[in-house]
Amino acid sequence: MNMNISVMNIETPGSFWTDYELVDSGNNEKLERFGNYYLARPEPKAIWNKSMSESQWEKLIHTRFRTGAGFGKAGKEDSGTWEMKKKMSEQWYIKYRSPQKGLDFDLRLGLTSFKHVGVFPEQASNWEFIYGQTAGLVKSAEEHNLPKPRVLNLFAYTGAASLAAKAAGADVTHLDSVRQVVTWARGNMEKSGLDGIRWIVEDAMKYAKREARRGNRYQGIILDPPAYGHGPDGEKWKLDECLFDMLRNVSEILAPENSFMVLNLYSNGYSAVLGETIVKEAFGLKQDGYKNLEYGELVLRDSFGKNLPLSVFVRLAR
Repeated sequence: MNMNISVMNIETPGSFWTDYELVDSGNNEKLERFGNYYLARPEPKAIWNKSMSESQWEKLIHTRFRTGAGFGKAGKEDSGTWEMKKKMSEQWYIKYRSPQKGLDFDLRLGLTSFKHVGVFPEQASNWEFIYGQTAGLVKSAEEHNLPKPRVLNLFAYTGAASLAAKAAGADVTHLDSVRQVVTWARGNMEKSGLDGIRWIVEDAMKYAKREARRGNRYQGIILDPPAYGHGPDGEKWKLDECLFDMLRNVSEILAPENSFMVLNLYSNGYSAVLGETIVKEAFGLKQDGYKNLEYGELVLRDSFGKNLPLSVFVRLAR
């Protein structure tokens, strides 16, 4: 009897996360609350009408992001400026407190020139998965007197996934090619009362290949690659050209048993089914090659019930 499970899901952050809310979406914008502040940002996928009137939006908004001339150009970040409507801090903190005991951390947010604020809220269900998987591996390691499980977070940004793994007790390596966001992530770790994360500023592909040559293995690997990007030494990254090779390299450094992998994809052209297929092919998964394979979409649901799809994910446990 085949006990392996492959499931497609649509997931959204739990209502317990009181410091975040997608208030409304539509007309290529989204209105979000981060802590006490309301932000309006461009959202190309919100192609329906807003549920609230523009005047209702204006009453709430603290700041609104206005795109510049480079908005939407392939290979470039969405650049622009913030139009301040009400007095607010340019940097502030929000809390993530999960029903899973021990999954607690703080995140510093800030207004960047690329419309990002330091967190992608739809990733919350990935944090929950990472914490749960890591906690199970940690417990098993303790029972068998083995070293802590090692978790590698590639393209790690400001580190929420790294914090989830660290909170569960793993030996965590956080890698990003941008030194400033690694510094940001380190601040999040310290604010959250955690320590001991290993910080690396490096090109993800180079690092994965080097770890494979060294024979190093990880019990957890997290990937959240951008569609386009550059390494610290100017290395060019184009997801369409690199993703399969990247996953092949990851398959070499992920432990063959008692391990997990999380892949998140933002690129508009990718579907959840494509993600599932590329992971199975890159890892050479046969019918007995995994305990569980989940794939699907991560969405934000606004207060009017509209689902805003923002990324696709694939999670492998074996």
